Amino acid sequence: MSLTRRAKAFAIVAVCVVTVTSCGGGESGITPTPILPDPSAIVLPAQDQTAFVGEKSIYPDPHRTPGAVNPDITQANLAQNLCNPAWSTDSIRPPSSYTTALKIRQMAAWGLGGTTADYEEDHLISLELGGNPTNESNLWPEAYLPPPGARQKDTVENRLHTEVCAGVVTLRQAQDIVRGDWYACYLTINQGRDCR
Repeated sequence: MSLTRRAKAFAIVAVCVVTVTSCGGGESGITPTPILPDPSAIVLPAQDQTAFVGEKSIYPDPHRTPGAVNPDITQANLAQNLCNPAWSTDSIRPPSSYTTALKIRQMAAWGLGGTTADYEEDHLISLELGGNPTNESNLWPEAYLPPPGARQKDTVENRLHTEVCAGVVTLRQAQDIVRGDWYACYLTINQGRDCR
């Protein structure tokens, strides 16, 4: 991050802190500090979905949500983060106040029906696969029902995480699988095979 960006980010945080401590706000007197999207995120190009095996509705719009990776997690440092049993995605997961507000905004903008409870604000490239935590290019409201949906995609993410840490696939291969046709990987897992 450049010095100018750091200075701007610091100024915004400072204003938020001053607002919380001196101005009050809300019923509790505390205004939540907004989460700023990570400007250092590496946004990936949109995928061609013409050959995907699942219904179009189970994938995010590839132009709105092409996926973005966390530049702090690389193949070279997996032992320090993703594959370290002491490390947790909780250390980088944005608060629900951020993801819920984003989900509400995206649902309205994209014309999605139902309630927020019908969707998980999902990371296309999950945090356990080095996905960017806050960049909107990596987040979208994924329906729980009908299956396949958010819960089935979670199965794929967990399996790919295991495969990355076992050296079966590289981090980038896993990211491409999950942001590509994650449902094809889900079907492969159900046949007892690894996704490669």
